[in-house]
Amino acid sequence: MLQDIPIPTPALREASSCVLETERLTLRRPTLADVKAIAHLANDRRIAENTRRLPHPYLQDHAVEFVRATSTGNNETVFLIEQNYSPVGVVGIDRSAPDAPELGYWLGVEHWGQGFGTEAARAVIDFFFEEFDAEHLISGARVANPASRNILEKCGFQWSGVELHRFEALGSSTPVDRFRLTRGVWSSLKNWGSSTRRER
Repeated sequence: MLQDIPIPTPALREASSCVLETERLTLRRPTLADVKAIAHLANDRRIAENTRRLPHPYLQDHAVEFVRATSTGNNETVFLIEQNYSPVGVVGIDRSAPDAPELGYWLGVEHWGQGFGTEAARAVIDFFFEEFDAEHLISGARVANPASRNILEKCGFQWSGVELHRFEALGSSTPVDRFRLTRGVWSSLKNWGSSTRRER
């Protein structure tokens, strides 16, 4: 679930020029050419109800604003997830809180249950710990969203408690399971796949 994540730590490389590749996916910076596809994927209440910041309905104007924000802000590293050149979702790290960098993600409903979330999350987690000098990463999943919790647990995150968070599409707050992944745990797990990176 893409959520509010947090003050820049210096990156070793410009994230916007980076493309991550996994066995089945390509992760790259979203552009204005992707607006229609992003809006189509995100305009589903089932997604909005599980992400803090996505409004519903999700219009092309929202997608334009999102893409422009990813190209100007340096507190968030965002990747469009593609399979066979077709967008399937979004994953990123919000670094706006200096001591609480947060992983967030969402997938189009038609792409649920195929392992894309775990595959994309692992690639971005690797990127984050390799490029940023941080000791941990946090994330969260609605208590009512076991699929998202499953992704986090497969990536080595450990449950750290429950908090109330406001969800824009719900117009209210709801319980969220909070998770934490330390650099040490990541180091012991990082041979989990064969993601590669290329610079553009």
